[in-house]
Amino acid sequence: MDIFTQQLINGLVVGSVYALVALGYTMVYGILELINFAHGEVTMIGAMVALMVIGALLGVAPDMPGLMVFAGGLLVAVPACMALGFAIEKIAYRPLRHAPRLAPLITAIGVSIVLQNLAMLIWGRQYISFPPLLPQGRHEFLGAHVTDTQIIIFVTALIVMAGLWLLVERTRLGRAMRATAQSREVAQLMGVNVDRVIAATFIIGSGLAALAGVLVSAYYGLAHYYMGFMLGLKAFSAAVLGGIGNIAGAMLGGLLLGVIEALGAGYIGDLTGGFLGSHYQDVFAFFVLILVLVLRPSGLLGERVANRA
Repeated sequence: MDIFTQQLINGLVVGSVYALVALGYTMVYGILELINFAHGEVTMIGAMVALMVIGALLGVAPDMPGLMVFAGGLLVAVPACMALGFAIEKIAYRPLRHAPRLAPLITAIGVSIVLQNLAMLIWGRQYISFPPLLPQGRHEFLGAHVTDTQIIIFVTALIVMAGLWLLVERTRLGRAMRATAQSREVAQLMGVNVDRVIAATFIIGSGLAALAGVLVSAYYGLAHYYMGFMLGLKAFSAAVLGGIGNIAGAMLGGLLLGVIEALGAGYIGDLTGGFLGSHYQDVFAFFVLILVLVLRPSGLLGERVANRA
């Protein structure tokens, strides 16, 4: 039971990060029906920018409290990624908005490769250590250990997801987003500035990606120019699991995928007699993706989008 509880906690923490990234995928898809495969690299850029700022702050004021240093890195990384998301939409995707669907998809893959290589040139190929800035206290819960870092990551992710839901459901911008998702042409006839709404969607999604990148780097203590690729694929799997295009589905899918992956990593050794170890945990994300695509292509909550349309 202790192992189950521990893996459940670990899965919820990692799943909350998956959910933040998955929200970016599902928001863009819900409006443009585009899979933004460059979204994972935006997550990586957020982590790298935050680390650069954190290094500069620690060099100037080494006695500054860790939380303040962490907040400083986050306050620079999030706007930087928001600007990057806006630039990607305007330069790479907007000119192809009326092109065949294959063209934006190939462009997204190209943008992903470009961002990876730019990050490699700027920050190098090596893994970069993320300093332990968040509180490191440990607490016991039902026989498992929960750290202050895990609590901060999980609570932060929940607050941000709740804020996004309120934004989409209760604000004028949110209504414009939902109208644009229903029909861009009709929304434009009703006075909605579709270009501005789409740009805002990319900006918000990129800000969430930056936050996720910083949180996951703080959790694992590492960052790397290639980290966004696998994280992006898992978040995409989470979005598909919940029902891509559905915000609540992305949140649910991220949390579920994190739990499934953590439980699989904890028990795969016992189930296979030691043949497979916990380092095969990435298999579970793609196994879930295959199952969902075969058994329920619309995802767990995807029918809501279909009914609303």
